[in-house]
Amino acid sequence: MHDRELLREFARSGSEPVFEALVERYVGLVYSAALRQVRDAQHAEDITQAVFILLARKAAILPAGTVLSGWLLKTTRYAASNHIRAAVRRAQREQEAVMQSTLNESDSAIWEKLAPCLDEVITLLGDADRNVIALRYFENRPWREVAGLMHVTEDAAQKRVARSLDKLRALFAKRGVTLSAELIASAVAANSVQAVPPGMVKAISVLAATKGAAVSTSTLTLNVLKIMAWSKASTAIVIGVAAVLTVGTTAIIVKHKNQPGHPPAPSTAQPVTAGETQFPKSAWHFAGYANPESVLMTCMWAMDHGDTTTMLASFSPSELERTKGQQIITAEARQSYAQMTGYRIVDKQVMSEDKVAFVVKTAGQERTAHLLIERIDGEWKYAGTTEN
Repeated sequence: MHDRELLREFARSGSEPVFEALVERYVGLVYSAALRQVRDAQHAEDITQAVFILLARKAAILPAGTVLSGWLLKTTRYAASNHIRAAVRRAQREQEAVMQSTLNESDSAIWEKLAPCLDEVITLLGDADRNVIALRYFENRPWREVAGLMHVTEDAAQKRVARSLDKLRALFAKRGVTLSAELIASAVAANSVQAVPPGMVKAISVLAATKGAAVSTSTLTLNVLKIMAWSKASTAIVIGVAAVLTVGTTAIIVKHKNQPGHPPAPSTAQPVTAGETQFPKSAWHFAGYANPESVLMTCMWAMDHGDTTTMLASFSPSELERTKGQQIITAEARQSYAQMTGYRIVDKQVMSEDKVAFVVKTAGQERTAHLLIERIDGEWKYAGTTEN
């Protein structure tokens, strides 16, 4: 049965054997991704368990067309990041697990360079790029299947994978790992999915079928749910506002209660013409808050300059309250944001005199966001995303 059919059947019946089929299909992928990041077999098992509990909970609501391997890699990154941050706060150093001991020396040297940051850079890719990499090199699917799942021809699938590999290569290069796309592809295909501990499939299936009720990983599971919820909202901000990513330990945490400086004076603003839709990065500037297009431009400019004070000055009161204490800008988000070459407004809906909804697409990141802009005391402010 296909993934979608298994998920639909599990959502309908709660059948443990049905869910076990999904676990058996993907547990190696999830466990290996977790192990690369936390480097501890027991913790990797806990994270793997949490990820499949989340899958069980979300089986009925995953969007049609979801590539399950891509979704699982992204969710595993959230879970692993949550674990790492907790470990840092507790100041506990976990013993590194010995990885890839059976590889020959040349392959081992390449893999040892890639493994520590593979899951980080995979998460920084857009969904489309991450999905084709997952299908081709993590699952090792033939081109025919990759093309079928992406709803393109085999030739188009190969070109898309080549572009995605090049983006992956560039992200590795920024982290000091300089390898060709071919070597990266070969190493990931050969080493990214490892054997899991005996009995793990059955243990996870039993727990996940009950959706993790009263198990020791419930705290981790709940934390990852919160991270996923925040990430969904921040996807819009990555594109249109603040590029908030909740990964890694290099975050620049900006608290609302400690914001130095002041935003640019309103007199320096150069408002955007209402109705304008195309905005190359070279044209971004402080545009003030005179109309919806202007506050969107101001947010983009503020992120590009790392100006958190102006960013927060562009938020509505409700958005300021919702994001209070959250990470507003991270170092990794800035790196991801730097790949953008511009944005365009593809749809504008005037919901009322004081409320406008935008659909925004970016160039360079190939993402789409649904943004809400509201007029507060005569000025337009970013008020979050219109997505559920």
